[in-house]
Amino acid sequence: MDQTDEGGPILEGPDALIIDPPPEPLDEVLVQHPWYGRFALAAFVGLVVAANIGTALSVRWANTNPEGLLALSARNRHLLLVVAKGISPVSYSVIATLRLLAAALVCYLLGRAYGQKALHWFVRFLGMTPQSLAKFQSTFEVAQWVLIPFFVGSNIVCVLTGVHRTSVKRFVGLLLIGIAARLALMWWLAKQFESQLNSVLAFLQRWQTPLLIASVAMLVIVNVRNFRRGAA
Repeated sequence: MDQTDEGGPILEGPDALIIDPPPEPLDEVLVQHPWYGRFALAAFVGLVVAANIGTALSVRWANTNPEGLLALSARNRHLLLVVAKGISPVSYSVIATLRLLAAALVCYLLGRAYGQKALHWFVRFLGMTPQSLAKFQSTFEVAQWVLIPFFVGSNIVCVLTGVHRTSVKRFVGLLLIGIAARLALMWWLAKQFESQLNSVLAFLQRWQTPLLIASVAMLVIVNVRNFRRGAA
């Protein structure tokens, strides 16, 4: 194990995880990597913003615009709420699949273009801890065929897939299996707990304004904290 100039550890080997590499100017990072990297980076930022907007608006759109909510963010809780609200199976399947695919492919390209730097950004700016990242990294070496379908919707798993240069054919195949299983499971669960989810929807409808304000405030606090930690 070597030491960086800053004293942080660097593990040896082509697939080693660099927990804290020396920072580089962003313009140099963009120049040194494939042309599609900057487009993947811009798309990733856009998807993160969309997901944050979806989370904030979920207290209202779960009742009024379930299709729009899924287009912004296909989190598990959103999948459950829109099914309980009565979204059509076709809209549910098509919108959620496209949203999950878009995020996964962008993260894959991000990892393929920037490698360890992309992982470093997750630690610095997106709240990922070095310990959890190292665990994913070590597990991915031997079990990517399980991790990819099981952790559908996990940005870090998709980035790792790009970092390890998994073939696009294998990645998309495993991803589609995972998406199909995830959507079927969420649909089944929503039907099994429909009365409880309808109570949640009624609660959101009744208190949507204060909940919207609280949701926006929480998102701002979390993102500011992550960026301040990353800039430190």
